[in-house]
Amino acid sequence: MTDGLFPQALAARAAALLDRCRAAGLMIATAESCTGGLIAGLLTEIPGSSAVVERGFVVYSNDAKEELLGVPAETLAQHGAVSEATARAMAEGALNRSRAGVAVSVTGIAGPDGGTAEKPVGLVWFGCARRGGATVVREERFGDAGRAAVRLASVRVALELLEAAL
Repeated sequence: MTDGLFPQALAARAAALLDRCRAAGLMIATAESCTGGLIAGLLTEIPGSSAVVERGFVVYSNDAKEELLGVPAETLAQHGAVSEATARAMAEGALNRSRAGVAVSVTGIAGPDGGTAEKPVGLVWFGCARRGGATVVREERFGDAGRAAVRLASVRVALELLEAAL
């Protein structure tokens, strides 16, 4: 794991997560907006991940969130793409539209543009849904740390949520 795309410590955590999922008979789905598939990329960096990673949705546009995950247009219109309601709907949609037992979602503003006073650059919402369990939603404000830093920090939080879901 030393010559991979991700920091070695993060890849090691991902490998341990996949081992736990394999032992529990759980498959994972991801629903990603601002990370653009990086969570799925981290998980699939691990050899043998195909036994655990069921699918990943990259839903950058609102249309994709609606079409692929079933996020209601009303949710997007009322709360916006970067919101608790949308993160919840994305995680639950990924679970409902896959064979996975657990799904994680991420939607946020990585920057450098797109932020407002109400929703600044670095604001990211996460959701984690598990079949038969409650959906957990989490807000993080990473600040204007740079696009790459916000995206990598988001991958770390998504991994934490998946770990906690087990």
